[in-house]
Amino acid sequence: MIPNKNKKKSLEDTVEEMRNLSYSYIEKFSPSKQQLKTYLLKKYLKIKAPNVNKSNVKDLIEVVLTDLEQNKFLNDKFYSNSKAKSLIQRGSSINKIRYYLLNKGIKDKYIKETIEKIKENNEDQDFFSAIKICKKKRIGPARDESNRPLFYKKDLGILARSGFDFETSKRVIDIDKEEYLKIINLL
Repeated sequence: MIPNKNKKKSLEDTVEEMRNLSYSYIEKFSPSKQQLKTYLLKKYLKIKAPNVNKSNVKDLIEVVLTDLEQNKFLNDKFYSNSKAKSLIQRGSSINKIRYYLLNKGIKDKYIKETIEKIKENNEDQDFFSAIKICKKKRIGPARDESNRPLFYKKDLGILARSGFDFETSKRVIDIDKEEYLKIINLL
């Protein structure tokens, strides 16, 4: 006997399906709460479920998200700390980290805690991150001494677009080659 394909899904089946989708997405990407919410919304607005109203999808997603938070599958505080740590290792400025976390839908209180923790661990984090950018992009003190004055403004612009303020950028670009090499060896 062939099962009836027109059989309506119950809300419980839909919620269970959402949970399974969430688990697989969390396993692959370890997202923030907002990223998972966006993913599920996109997924369920494409699907044509006969008895699930489009306006109810949002409520069902909220139920699934709160359940995942209670079971500690989603934790925006942990997400904020871990992403900030990886961005610091890449040489991102504090401003860049802040805006990255804002774009991912992290709450302000978690962002502030993360930024305070970064500043507590290292008072001058932006300076060292700017040094990493200089090494990575071969600008400022990483350039040949004869080319440094020619590319001064360009190097300042690169650091500004990376999220560093003018004082930090100027301080990094004006470093002597020997001092730069000492700092790089410490990092």
